[in-house]
Amino acid sequence: MTSIPDILEELGLSDVNAGGGTGRWWAAGERDRLIESVNPATGQPIAAVRPCTPDDYRRIVRDAAEAFARWRMVPAPKRGECVRLIGEALRDKKDRLGTLVSLEVGKIKAEGDGEVQEMIDMADFAVGQSRMLAGLTLQSERARHRMFEQWHPLGPVGVITAFNFPVAVWAWNAFLAAVAGDTVVWKPSPKAALCAIAVQHICNRVMEQEGWPGIFSLFITDRTELAQAMVEDRRLPLISFTGSVPVGRQVASTVARRLGRTLLELSGNNAVIVDETADMDLAVRAILFGAVGTAGQRCTTTRRLFVQESRYEQLIKRLVQAYEQVHIGDPLKDGVLMGPLIDRAAVEGYRAAIDEAKQEGGRVLYGGRVLEGPGFFVEPTIMTAKPEWPVMQRETFAPILYVTTYRTLEEAIGMQNNVPQGLSSALFTNHLRHSEQFLSAAGSDCGIANVNLGTSGAEIGGAFGGEKETGGGREAGSDAWKAYMRRQTNTINWGTDLPLAQGIRFGE
Repeated sequence: MTSIPDILEELGLSDVNAGGGTGRWWAAGERDRLIESVNPATGQPIAAVRPCTPDDYRRIVRDAAEAFARWRMVPAPKRGECVRLIGEALRDKKDRLGTLVSLEVGKIKAEGDGEVQEMIDMADFAVGQSRMLAGLTLQSERARHRMFEQWHPLGPVGVITAFNFPVAVWAWNAFLAAVAGDTVVWKPSPKAALCAIAVQHICNRVMEQEGWPGIFSLFITDRTELAQAMVEDRRLPLISFTGSVPVGRQVASTVARRLGRTLLELSGNNAVIVDETADMDLAVRAILFGAVGTAGQRCTTTRRLFVQESRYEQLIKRLVQAYEQVHIGDPLKDGVLMGPLIDRAAVEGYRAAIDEAKQEGGRVLYGGRVLEGPGFFVEPTIMTAKPEWPVMQRETFAPILYVTTYRTLEEAIGMQNNVPQGLSSALFTNHLRHSEQFLSAAGSDCGIANVNLGTSGAEIGGAFGGEKETGGGREAGSDAWKAYMRRQTNTINWGTDLPLAQGIRFGE
């Protein structure tokens, strides 16, 4: 395997890296302080980043606003061509960037590579979308008038991402925003700063070659007051935020006070329902990946499992057998299915959730231990629980699966929906009526509802997001591009009269 220093060098990274830039320049950053990026599998530092200062931030946003004034006038298909070339550059760097994702946030190599592939797929989608930013022609009530809608670029967009998808979520936003005619200011998680810098280098090279530097900007900080300044900044008409509900509430209220827009992707407390007709082979595989993948650190992780009581013993037996086969360890090694949690605080959160469930009366059916040695490793865990317990009412960002039985599908859907979150959900069934009931207005209240596949692994072609405390935002496919543009209604009078709408007569 290529050495870590070689991988960093190929991605444009060094021992100490500038934490901000626009493609035209890199920020000097704070001179007396570094953000250290730590490999969660070893607890050892990989490299460091010099975080941005307030002056760096102001310059970055000023330059993004100036670049927007030029970029918005570029034809959308030409903007799409730039994104296509970034996608090609990502293809060339897929193995190296996927390895960096594994190193910095602990995803297994297959998931790290898969995240870069998601960026590539998103670039392809955005290229097609660049030729389909379509408005509507509407019927006017006035003779010899034509009424239509069109969409214009919105402005510089602020994108705030979390550590668990350190590059893909940025691409969901940035590539659509770019083809829509917006510039992008990215504030990544400081826990995944190296991944963000590597992506910025890739973008810089492509955009400079095409004569459009400054469209993508990077702003790294771990200071709350500087992140708050970004959220308050009126020059950024849209803030896309991915993270926790408490921080999402603050972002939403702050942006609302300045009458800006937010696109929120917050917590998920996702459930799988397994009915009496379910295909157990499908269900076990989907639950295993949904609950264990990314060490439970996905917003779409399967956290709650509702099993029809007649299938409970069979399913639990098979799940335990499957969990016993999960190889935990270095995410870059072949055969490893689960890597570490992101840091020590995440391990303590895992431990606290299990202790809380035990105190309520829950039983550990598998796992439940923090593993000794370097790194932040834990066992994937299955526990019995009751839906009303507080630990089941919130998102536990760890590989803990809470299991409950039910009698009727109505009961299961009620338990699934009776949480504050509403991101992803799934039903395993071979019963047509159960499937349709689950997908009906009286069924799942989540933004994503699947039948016979799990809660994780959404495709970029569909709009991604959820309801209730998940925030209501939508990213990636479908018509999500509209979030990054402003709508304008136009009417042209091609006659010689001036009739008013609603039949109003004035001055006659």
